[in-house]
Amino acid sequence: MLISPEHLVEDGLLCPEDCAGTSFSTTAVDYAAVIPFKRQLLEIAWGNFAAGRRADLRNAFSEFCECEAHWLDDYALFRALKTKFGGAAYLDWPADLVRREPATLNSARRELATQCEQTRFAQFLVFRQGRSLKEYGRAKGLRMLGDLPFYVSPDSSDVWANPQLFRLDEFGHPLFLAGVPPDYFSATGQLWGNPVYDWQALRDTGYRWWIDRLRALLAHVDMIRLDHFRAFAAAWYIPVGSTTAQTGSWISGPGADFFTAAEAALGGLPFIAEDLGLITPDVHVLRDRFGLPGMRVLQFAFNGHGDNPHLPGNYGHNTVVYTGTHDNPTTRGWFEALPDQQRQSMWNCLKRPAGVSRDAAPALIELAWDSVAGLAIAPLQDLLNLGSDARMNQPGRAEGNWRWRCTEAMLDPAVWQWLRDLTRASNRAPAVALHPGRPDGGHRDESVVLGRIRSQV
Repeated sequence: MLISPEHLVEDGLLCPEDCAGTSFSTTAVDYAAVIPFKRQLLEIAWGNFAAGRRADLRNAFSEFCECEAHWLDDYALFRALKTKFGGAAYLDWPADLVRREPATLNSARRELATQCEQTRFAQFLVFRQGRSLKEYGRAKGLRMLGDLPFYVSPDSSDVWANPQLFRLDEFGHPLFLAGVPPDYFSATGQLWGNPVYDWQALRDTGYRWWIDRLRALLAHVDMIRLDHFRAFAAAWYIPVGSTTAQTGSWISGPGADFFTAAEAALGGLPFIAEDLGLITPDVHVLRDRFGLPGMRVLQFAFNGHGDNPHLPGNYGHNTVVYTGTHDNPTTRGWFEALPDQQRQSMWNCLKRPAGVSRDAAPALIELAWDSVAGLAIAPLQDLLNLGSDARMNQPGRAEGNWRWRCTEAMLDPAVWQWLRDLTRASNRAPAVALHPGRPDGGHRDESVVLGRIRSQV
């Protein structure tokens, strides 16, 4: 879905008219319309490539398939089988396919060879365009920050192809479900429903599958935010059949052993630890042992307690501060929903006279930029000072998320000038760097540009 049709036209794999005749909402992503549109374009691009167009890419495609075969072959077959069985969950496929009987898999690969090759080609395009974007950013002096979910979908090629790495029963069903207990976002917790890992099985392989995940994402980005970092210390295991996440048990994760193996394999730990939620001392110990920067969110700062870790006065340098994340309301929407007492508490902390809702987002961006945190991040919605209708995600809600779109008309030059002036005034410039993986946050040759905006589009 992230593949750029314009770049496919530039590559000669599509004609401009292939992309014509379809219009989409400029304010919200219509997945029901976009998904079939993109799939049709990829089918056309594949047909052109298979017919000999851009023959100069043939060797690069073959090399990609060979280098990525350890996951790509299973993924391509999984997608082809998904289509063959009408999108059914893989546990509803014939039993010999669920069990991955070798003879049955070989037969399926022969039958679905063309469909598998088309999926490999789509992934080739993803990696080709992702690498191009990363190189473009580097040429502009920018670094990309990516995000890695902790868990994978229960109905995924990851679980189907590697059942031994997850806590499953003999029929492939999860023995426990992932989630978190009641927290800021939900009074009943969040029941995500993902299978949990068999960390002993992963440890026996040197965490190869996990390290492959990290390498794959680092092909597209320079630095990774490890979502749900606390689960590396301990994760909330919810009994199967539960309707909420209120009951469960904390079960130990891989801890330092995993990060030692990852550092040896990757040559460093270019990570940010998403250490939000119910955090216990062992999570901080693990984070600090490897010098990983943690996260602070200004929307959580104004509860009236001076020891609140989200207050800028309590930060260290090796910290990443957000006005709000993709899981939060926009700052303007958040402020409008605050009780009067908390609004006043915010203005008191900022040492400013009380303002109106349009003043809240600029004030928190300035607070983040002026803090000692090594990296300051604002969602694009906050930079554009948008309200609650521009919220990206509602944690624990499966539908209706990730639909907001930024239009070109929103990108007022005055906003960028304000950001430029603030960045200079705050002394956040490319020469100032945050270095994950160093306990002191000290300097290395590779620097992460500060004061940049992570677009949540």
